[in-house]
Amino acid sequence: MKISTKGRYALRVMLDLAEHQTDGFTSLKEIAQRQGISKKYLEQIIPALLKADYLRAGRGAQGGYRLTRPAEQYTVGEILRLTEGPLVPVDCVEQDSFCVRSADCAALPIWKGLTVLINNYLNGISLQDMLDQQREHDADNYMI
Repeated sequence: MKISTKGRYALRVMLDLAEHQTDGFTSLKEIAQRQGISKKYLEQIIPALLKADYLRAGRGAQGGYRLTRPAEQYTVGEILRLTEGPLVPVDCVEQDSFCVRSADCAALPIWKGLTVLINNYLNGISLQDMLDQQREHDADNYMI
């Protein structure tokens, strides 16, 4: 399983908005500049986040985007599943997948177990956890 650029950038957008959630609406241009991502590419990611009701859009001079919920209510898993689809190591563990070998497959329990580990891990990390971890890291890196 490999997370695409779309998934990584969606997570960065959400994290950026979580970090600046007290600033009100944030323009796409600001996010693009802070994250070093092209605005054009972000324009392809934002619609999925809006449709899933992860973001709210504001229009006008003070417009932009903001989270619809507090940062602790978004998990890395849900953001990546939105952009990547199911987070599975092999296709045969997806709910609607059918394999004629599944009844006799010795590896299937391993793939199912790995799927559970991946999803439990990513579902256990919120945007707020990521922000807190970054702040802790930044606090440990001071100079006199």
